[in-house]
Amino acid sequence: MDTFVLVQGLCHAKIWKLLLIIGIAVVVIVFQCFALSYKGRSSPQSANKGSVDMLVDNATVFSNLRSTKLYTLRVAMNNTHGSHSEEEADYGNKNGAANSVYDPELDISKNLNDSYRNEFTKKQSTDITITGNSKGIGHLDVNYDIFGSFVNDRMSSTGSVEQTTGTQGKNPNLSPIVSAILTKNSKSSTPLLKSWKMQPVSISQMNSILLRSVFSSHSVRPRQSSVRDRELLSAKQKIENAAISRNTPGLHASVYWNISKFIRSYDLMEDILKVYIYKEGAKPIFHQPKRRGIYASEGWFMKLMEGNKKFVVRDPRRAHLFYLPFSASILRTALGQNFQGYKDLQQYLKNYVELIGRRYRFWNRTDGADHFLVSCHDWAPKLTKYMRNCLRVLCNANAAKDFKIGKDTTLPVTYIRSAEAPLEDLGGRPPSERPTLAFFAGSMHGYLRPILLQHWENKEPDMKIFGPMPRDIEGKRKYREHMKSSKYCICARGYEVHTPRVVEAIYHECVPVIISDNYVPPFFEVLNWETFSVFVHEKDIPNLRNILLSIPEKKYFEMQTRVKLVQQHFLWHKKPVKYDLFHMILHSVWYDRIFQIKSRRV
Repeated sequence: MDTFVLVQGLCHAKIWKLLLIIGIAVVVIVFQCFALSYKGRSSPQSANKGSVDMLVDNATVFSNLRSTKLYTLRVAMNNTHGSHSEEEADYGNKNGAANSVYDPELDISKNLNDSYRNEFTKKQSTDITITGNSKGIGHLDVNYDIFGSFVNDRMSSTGSVEQTTGTQGKNPNLSPIVSAILTKNSKSSTPLLKSWKMQPVSISQMNSILLRSVFSSHSVRPRQSSVRDRELLSAKQKIENAAISRNTPGLHASVYWNISKFIRSYDLMEDILKVYIYKEGAKPIFHQPKRRGIYASEGWFMKLMEGNKKFVVRDPRRAHLFYLPFSASILRTALGQNFQGYKDLQQYLKNYVELIGRRYRFWNRTDGADHFLVSCHDWAPKLTKYMRNCLRVLCNANAAKDFKIGKDTTLPVTYIRSAEAPLEDLGGRPPSERPTLAFFAGSMHGYLRPILLQHWENKEPDMKIFGPMPRDIEGKRKYREHMKSSKYCICARGYEVHTPRVVEAIYHECVPVIISDNYVPPFFEVLNWETFSVFVHEKDIPNLRNILLSIPEKKYFEMQTRVKLVQQHFLWHKKPVKYDLFHMILHSVWYDRIFQIKSRRV
């Protein structure tokens, strides 16, 4: 009997333990189901291979917004396309507005292989959140993924979004995170959340980095000293000890950091500098300049450099610098399907460098430190991975990424419409005849421009802030007229930090307002940009009008006058003239090389 009671007690204990375990399991399962159910309501479904990458984060939608569904798109910061001016095609609009032209050359996502896509998904990105019916949002280029594909490619004819998902690498320094709400049937974006976790590099900090690079002189020391090295070291000493220059025709001291050093350096460049251009490389990637469009700067320099008789020498032993005459923008499209991968293009340029290294002794002598390249494509900083010791002249000049102040230099983005008449329609109205406080128009490329429009489109009569303008003759004329009649021209970054609006503003004598954190402006080693332009942090867009109104009228007049003084440095001439854009680019390379070179230790 005692044994039976004991067994019965043990059974009851086992049953209670079993029930306890089952109860705990049920609680866990219910909790997980609840979590999955919540996640399911806010997460897109799995995507097919090659679809637009999306990532869902928690977000709060205010009750006064008439919205239905919430998606968060992860848009990579280093998109493949440049920041076009008002004449660029409205690529996001698949329905095709009357004056929009879709350029299939720019939509490369269909040709990318998996390794290329995986390489890019690791890059830092920006969150763009949209809600509600997506009808009418096809024109918003915030919907690009890093490969240039369109979110609205995933939209049905009724405007619904096909939900896709992809993996994204996490970056602890993600900057900035931007959420935008597209309300029901809306054609504009409304920023909801803004958070810039990294402080941008200020102009004063850039100047400090430049000065440190001059004194540190971290360039590779030549394996063998040469006559050319000694000539450069002698020129460096003369520049550092330049006599004070008080009156130079055509130049005004107020726009330069040190006009005496600039004049001395420029004169020495004209007297001494010799450049050798490698003949290796086949067209169209090499030796075939393209002088129209958004990437015209690299083509114009190539054309004028290869046709120059003053600086170019046939004997490489006489050269101080060696030019690598290739076009990154053409490289991206010219090699066909077998060379669409990011690493493939890097390898192509690496093979080129190895070729000239085998044929000539000059690259290996300095590991390429006396060689230079000129490229305006967004990809150039990454594609030249194996050429980073070179002096690189880049449109994509981001001080927070791959751009090295003191070695790399900024190439101005010049949107040239006519190779035969690059200087047509210059100038603008005098300050007294500029009634508009600020002007911007352009496609919604990148994360920043939708924020600009949300805050200032149709908000104040003196703030002319628009999206894309018509691309017909009348639309282009109106765009230029707005610039000519505005006090300040907004130069907001697109997918990357650079934009042609900086040079366009200077062409039309409008004071540039640069809203692009970490952008290193052109010829920064020479020009003091703060004397003729305004820099506004991206996070300060809501306060943009107050910032501009706070500038005293006298200071505005001074800046506008200085814009006209520096204009000569940004002009292409079919036959180069003193201090023009061709000479200023070459001077930047010369100047950086002068202050990077080291004397050889004995």
